Amino acid sequence: MSPVPADPPLPATESRPQPQSLADLFWSFTWLALQGFGGVLAVVQRELVEKKRWMTREEFVEDWAVAQILPGPNVINLSMMIGDRYFGLRGALSALAGMLAAPLVIVLALALVYAHFADSPQVAGALRGMGAVAAGLITATGLKLVSALKSNPMGLPTCIALAVLCFAGVALLRLPLAWVLLGLGGLACALTWRKLAP
Repeated sequence: MSPVPADPPLPATESRPQPQSLADLFWSFTWLALQGFGGVLAVVQRELVEKKRWMTREEFVEDWAVAQILPGPNVINLSMMIGDRYFGLRGALSALAGMLAAPLVIVLALALVYAHFADSPQVAGALRGMGAVAAGLITATGLKLVSALKSNPMGLPTCIALAVLCFAGVALLRLPLAWVLLGLGGLACALTWRKLAP
């Protein structure tokens, strides 16, 4: 497997691209949400890190980890965190509205259409095929984010070990996700705390 290319250097924090207004935030997350059917993680990472450059890969990994721990859909949590970062509560609400408004209308329309064709074997087969593509998108995004772990205070070997343990716990042992997050997430926080302690 070829190595994952490193991010191009970002400009200084003061001149880093950022949302220009609440409307920019709303339409950016609307466009992001409209692309996110079945594999939103890949789309979020590409739009926020690679295209808009509102975040570095390291920041995305850190914020995504927090968004996963919080209750509710991960990408909704992340959008509200980013909106709040730039415009406070108004930004969080604008980002939330962008994530929900247009997709809600489309999903309701599709649900009405699906109700008429739910018993069709062809439709069921097509949806199973989409599931395989979604899994591939998530795997590809995870591999792209591995390079961000090089600058983690725990070091790359420890990060990889925790990632392997997490995969084994969730995919192989089928442990509850909440217990895996509490156990391995707590361990990772403690190890990082020790590394950063003066």
